Amino acid sequence: MNLRSGLLLGVIFHLFSVSDAQILRRPLTAGYTGFGAYSFNHTDIFSFTANQASLAQIKNPGAGLFGERRFMLSELNNYMAVAGLITSSGNFGLKAGYSGFSDYNETQIGLAYGRKLGNKTDIGAQFNYNGINISGYGNAAAISVELGAIIHITDKFHTGVHINNPIGGKFGKDQQEKLPSVYTAGFGYEASEKLLVSAEIEKEEDQPVNVNAGFQYKLIPQVLVRAGLSSASSSGWVGAGLSIRSFRLDIITSWHPQLGVTPGLLLIFNLDKKEE
Repeated sequence: MNLRSGLLLGVIFHLFSVSDAQILRRPLTAGYTGFGAYSFNHTDIFSFTANQASLAQIKNPGAGLFGERRFMLSELNNYMAVAGLITSSGNFGLKAGYSGFSDYNETQIGLAYGRKLGNKTDIGAQFNYNGINISGYGNAAAISVELGAIIHITDKFHTGVHINNPIGGKFGKDQQEKLPSVYTAGFGYEASEKLLVSAEIEKEEDQPVNVNAGFQYKLIPQVLVRAGLSSASSSGWVGAGLSIRSFRLDIITSWHPQLGVTPGLLLIFNLDKKEE
């Protein structure tokens, strides 16, 4: 391990203490990628990364790619790929992620499922395989589970809960390193088909309470803008998306008061639902 790698490992461990997430694989713009989970009209293929129950509301099968360069450091790149499939017995989602660089990286592969329980309630679950690789120390893996539920109180107001790792997935043979448990309560208010306001109250194990809040507005059907903030790290994000036929491309920027700017790109491809 060279000096630069050692310094970057130090930065990573510092991030664990100053950010609202203990793991590198979570995007700094997680509030952006998971936005729309608590809604009818603004859900997209990435929304289930915030709450798997939102899979029940996707209208078309599709796939998406996301990437960010955290604080402009190539060694802190974060990549995510998702896909969604609609079936008569519920909808399925697949998530794969990679974060880090050759000397330290984290990976995750998750299989999600969501379905409607009547007209007012959606439920979902996801099983994850989590991996960590540290140069000179080897590899470790852990299994975790996520559970979610969303209640559509009215056509405009939606609320729900999400639990990540409630039973405590642990890494390594000696089970000394534990993935954090995260408990989230969220809501969304659709003032119109153009405007969604959403917020999450999040409590991560051994971390202070964090509030993620933001809004999405569709200027025209093909153009949307999003903006939001995270209270625990005093960081914010803003982005804009352009839809052309079945494709949508979003350009995202987030900023941290001490660590700087993080640019990102998000691409979604929606398959048109086949007519019966």
